[in-house]
Amino acid sequence: MAEWTFWGCLPFLVAALITDLKSMRIPNWITLSGLLTGLLAQGVINSWHGLLRAFGGAAVGFTVLLIMHLIGAVGAGDVKLFAGIGAWTGMLFTLQVVMYSVLFGALIGWLIVLKRREAVSRSRKIISRISGFILWKSPFLLKNNDSELLKFPFMLAVIPGSICAYLYF
Repeated sequence: MAEWTFWGCLPFLVAALITDLKSMRIPNWITLSGLLTGLLAQGVINSWHGLLRAFGGAAVGFTVLLIMHLIGAVGAGDVKLFAGIGAWTGMLFTLQVVMYSVLFGALIGWLIVLKRREAVSRSRKIISRISGFILWKSPFLLKNNDSELLKFPFMLAVIPGSICAYLYF
């Protein structure tokens, strides 16, 4: 990944952070403009090779976050945003951003749970569901109710995840 790709992607991440903090949503004008400018920039600067890298990165970012969306971990705006991140930065960097963002998201989630003093009750529910899944082999036992999900702006995890990926790539 060239350094300019991270800096080109950064304004879209900052815009997404601001809107996610305000409304827990990332609007399409941010995600689609990030995707299209990433494809355009890669195509103009690196020709067909860059365009292929951009499409590959967008596909990987979209697919991985779509799976996370289907299990209820992230919103649809995050899925589209990661397609834009992938278009700007390519597959490997995007996967690293996902990995670091999930780690930061887990840390933020546990900090929220500890602050609310829900750690014991949530841990019991997790152990109960996993035990039920092991005993009964039913994936429906792992599914959370929507009211039980812990929600916070995922961009709070994506920004430090992106910075860590940049520093360690």
